[in-house]
Amino acid sequence: MRVAPYLRDLRGDVWRDLVDEVCWSPDASLDQLAFSLLLVRLCGCLTCYTHSYRALRGCTLCATQTVRRFRGADSELLGLFQLSRTEVVAFEDSGQPLTDFFDHPIPGGKQ
Repeated sequence: MRVAPYLRDLRGDVWRDLVDEVCWSPDASLDQLAFSLLLVRLCGCLTCYTHSYRALRGCTLCATQTVRRFRGADSELLGLFQLSRTEVVAFEDSGQPLTDFFDHPIPGGKQ
């Protein structure tokens, strides 16, 4: 969770508590996987490539900008995190290909 601590103070208390919870979770825990999935979707990491502007700026700056610019409330981010958490559990239980879970863009996320 290299980038997560930098995102802690970008929004309100709900977001800060979520980031704290995720950062203190064990490595590769359900919460960390779900938070990573949330950020991958919000930031559009799957469409980022080596020579793109986003890649040249780096993941920390990209994630910081994305979280700051998210137009929804912190409660929406928490809901999206819970949805990601549910999807990680479903993925672990079903053995479905991970790519199936990236076909559903998040409102407000980069396309």
